[in-house]
Formats: sequence, structure tokens, C-alpha cells
Amino acid sequence: MAKNATDILNRVLRQENKIGQILLSQTSLSEVQLREALAIQQEKGGRLGEILIQKKFLQANEILLALGLQLGIPTLKEIDIKHIDPEWVREIPIAYARQFEVLPVAIDEIAVTAAVADPFNLQCLDDLRVIFQKEVRPVLCESKVILDAINRVYERVKQSLISDMGEDKQEEEYEYDLKEPVDLLESSDSDAPIIKFVNNIIFRAIKDKCSDIHIEPYEKDLAVRFRIDGVLYDIVRTPKKLHAGISSRIKLMGELDIAEKRLPQDGRIKIKIAGKDVDIRLSVIPTAHGERLVLRILDKSSVRLDLSDLGFDEKAINVINNIIYKKHGIFLVTGPTGSGKTTTLYAGLSRINSTERNIITVEDPIEYDLKGIGQIQVNPKIGLTFASGLRAILRQDPDVVMVGEIRDKETAEIAIQASLTGHFVLASVHTNDAPGAITRLVDMGIEPFLVSSSLLAVLAQRLIRRVCKNCVEMYEPQPVELENLGLNPKLFAGRRIARAKGCAECSGTGYKGRMVVHELMIMDDEIRGLVMERSDASAVKKAAEAKGMISLRLNGVQAVLSGATTAVELVSVTQE
Repeated sequence: MAKNATDILNRVLRQENKIGQILLSQTSLSEVQLREALAIQQEKGGRLGEILIQKKFLQANEILLALGLQLGIPTLKEIDIKHIDPEWVREIPIAYARQFEVLPVAIDEIAVTAAVADPFNLQCLDDLRVIFQKEVRPVLCESKVILDAINRVYERVKQSLISDMGEDKQEEEYEYDLKEPVDLLESSDSDAPIIKFVNNIIFRAIKDKCSDIHIEPYEKDLAVRFRIDGVLYDIVRTPKKLHAGISSRIKLMGELDIAEKRLPQDGRIKIKIAGKDVDIRLSVIPTAHGERLVLRILDKSSVRLDLSDLGFDEKAINVINNIIYKKHGIFLVTGPTGSGKTTTLYAGLSRINSTERNIITVEDPIEYDLKGIGQIQVNPKIGLTFASGLRAILRQDPDVVMVGEIRDKETAEIAIQASLTGHFVLASVHTNDAPGAITRLVDMGIEPFLVSSSLLAVLAQRLIRRVCKNCVEMYEPQPVELENLGLNPKLFAGRRIARAKGCAECSGTGYKGRMVVHELMIMDDEIRGLVMERSDASAVKKAAEAKGMISLRLNGVQAVLSGATTAVELVSVTQE
């Protein structure tokens, strides 16, 4: 066993400060929470840190810091792969690096510094000592940070895929042999250039946290574009002659008919990338210059099913908590396509999911698998619509029902009847704001008295880009600038706000990631009275704001004042 590994083991065995005491002194953990976690550990076993994270008492980085203090091992928040030589990992298989979550981050004449997520895995440290013939110095780092760095370092090791596809290459006949699910990082050097190109595009899209890949044929070339944080960016253009091969490869992955080029087709691709399961929804339509493909990426490992992670403030979270724990009634989430409605509904379901509740959903499509929840995929081709699926769910003795989208009167009627017969219903609907959802239901043909008696609250939301923290620039805006944007200068008087600048980390956009801006309308007696009178959405909105509802625009202004986003981004996403 390596000398430093033995030292770590001895330190663990003779440590005087227990991890719990360190956590109490160094983090926000309370004694009540610690006792609860220790009781669970005594009953079910497992590591204390994992239990604390699972109970959401602490974050992973807090556990890591305490573990470092306990063992006397330094911690690392981020890994800069620019300082990692790809030659360092050539002797370490990627599967091994991912399995043990280890990556060499520095090498000198005496030792190798390795980022590890689990300092108690001494065998891994010994393996590195044998490979490098040097002392191994561990540094603690979060698992997700290490895995992300592993993926990017090993991507650099791979031969550039696009360079294999020079314009002067003769067209070849490719074999499209596919064994699903395939791990894109483990593709062979003998793979055909088309296969390697498609794998590279998908891998890069997932690494860049892209939501959609657009493959668009034109008269003389083929464009590949990524949608990142809601905005489309050009990524690469290839010769038009490669379109047929790329289209056939992707259609084969989605189990579509590669011979059918005249009709639209929809499919689903399941792949693995760096050990993570990724679902891709595939849409193919014929255009004048060939088939146009859009791949919607559903990365299960990256979705954050927590309301605070989505950008909801503490006040809104408390109100939503009070709503979703009700025994009956309807909670509507509304907004345009791509506003994060489904993710918010999933976050709500995750909060109330327990063995005491029978939760069933009907969706189109099922975007993410939720453990412990029954999920039904709508399939109109065989008559399984939202309405028929919802009707069948009610015979399954559910406590909570989620309807992916209320599209018609029949679905709305069944959802309302379910809420009135002792079920809690979560659903989404397409409207611009919260009061508009009531008008939408009435316009569908639902009687106002049914809407007023069943509806608990309506949440309207948008996704707005976060300003990049690495290059953010704070400044005091001029009143004329705010007036030109349609904002009230009085709200920003004497305040400094963020301005998007752009750097390498955010690919020059000035933004990185997205958050929710929202308005939450709670149904009360006054609003119910307006619904019964068939009042329009503006009257309902005026009454709700008088009761304290903060509009989408005003909630966005709060985000700007906090430095989370920019005034320009706010105006582009919300409108009065």
C-alpha cells in the first residue's frame, strides 16, 4: 500500500474530531438535523454525508469541506482542464476513471496530485502510484466536477472527428450497425466518419448543455445549430453531400424508416455518454433541400428537480409547498413552449413523492423518469389521449394526478371532476399569464362555477438567462436607457445592475444558465367571485395584484436588481 494511502487510513482510525462535530461547527447543520441523520444511519447504515445530502440538510460541497478538514486533505472546487496534459490519462481507461471518479490534475518530479471524490478508496490511489511510479497526493473534489472534467479531458484525447471528414474525401458506403444504448465516448477508431461525426455532435451538445440540435440542409451546404439557454447558435457547416449519410445514421438511431423521405417522422434515441443515460426526441420533416432533423436532448443527470435550483425565491417556495400538499384541487402551471412548465411540475411531484401517496402522470412525452411515480405516455395513434389516459388513471385509486397539458374541453372536464372527488391535480396549460389561464378554461367550455370551486392557484413562468458570473460587469443605468427598454427608471434609482460582457467561459454571450421568473396567483373569494361573473383576465389580474401578486415583469425586475440577469434580457423575455 502507498505510504500516503497508509497515512490517510491511520488518520481515519485515530481521528479525534468526528465528522458530525465538524459539520456543526463549520456549516449551517443543526443538532436536530444531525441527530435525525445519525438515527437513519444507525437504522439503515450508509455514510453520514450521503444521508445529509439525501435529506437536503447540506450540499455536497459542504460535506466535502468537512471531510477534508477531518482527514487533513485539501479540497478543490473546480478543475481547470487546460492545465491537464492528455498524455497523463492515456494509461488510465476512461471506464476506470469514471468508475472510481479519479483524475490526475498535476504532476511534478516527486508526486502526482489526483482529484478524488472518495478519499477512502485506497486501492485507486495505489493503482495510480503503480501507473506513474510516483507518490500520489489526493485532493477532494465533488463527483460531478470530476466526471465533467474526465469527459472533457478524454474528449481531447480522441482524434478530431470533423477533421476526418474533409471536403475532398470520396463518398463512401457506410454500414449503420447500431447496438443500443451505445456509449459515445467508447466509439472505435474504426467507426465510419459519419458515425464519428454524429457521435461528436451529440457529445458536444450534451457537454455544452444544449437543449436542441438542429440539422438543416440548404442548397449547397448543411448547417448544424445548437439551442443553448433558449438561443440558437451556428456550430458547424459541412458539405451538402454528407447530408444523406448523417440523416440516415440519425434516423437509424431513432428506429425510423430510412427509406421514407417524403413524410414527417418522430422517434426516440436512447444513448449513454460518459456513463450517463440520455434520452433524445427526434423529429424529421421533409423540406425543399432535404430532410431537416431536430434532436431534443433530455439529459436525466443534469435536470434539477428542486424549486430553489430553478430560481424560485423562498416566499414563492413556501406558498407552493402549501398548495402541493393539499388533498384535492387543481394547481395550474402556465407559460409558452419552452418556459420550464414540465420541470416545475416534476419539482413539485418530487417534493410530495412518498410511499404514502399513489402518484400517476399522463404526459406527451415522458421527459424524465421519476422513481416511485407511474407515468403514462400519450399515444394518439392507438387512441391513448390525455383524456382517455386521465380517465383510466382515476380507476387506479390515485392520490395525486399530473396532466402534462390540458389541450381540450374533455381533458379539462375530467381534471376538474377528479379534483372535486378528492384528488390533487397538477397540470399545465398554454397562456401568457396566470389570470389568462382562467379565461382559457372558460373559453374551452368549462362552467365558471367549476373553475372557481376546483382551482387552487395558477403559476405563470418564463425562463430567463442568468448573467455569466465570470465576466459580469456592474453599472448604474441611465434613466433614458431604461425608458427605451420600457422599464420604470424609479425602480432602479441609485442601484447598480448587471451588464452582459462575454468571455470564454460563456462562449462570448455574457450569459450562462437560466432561471425562472414567475407570477403566482392564489385563488381567494374575491377572485372566485370575478370568475363566477365571467370577468375578463385584466380585471382578475388587477384584483390579484391588489392582493399582493407580483407580476412576471416585476419579478424579473427583482432578478435584475439582485444582479442575476440583465435588463435587456428581462425585456426580451417578458412583456407588459
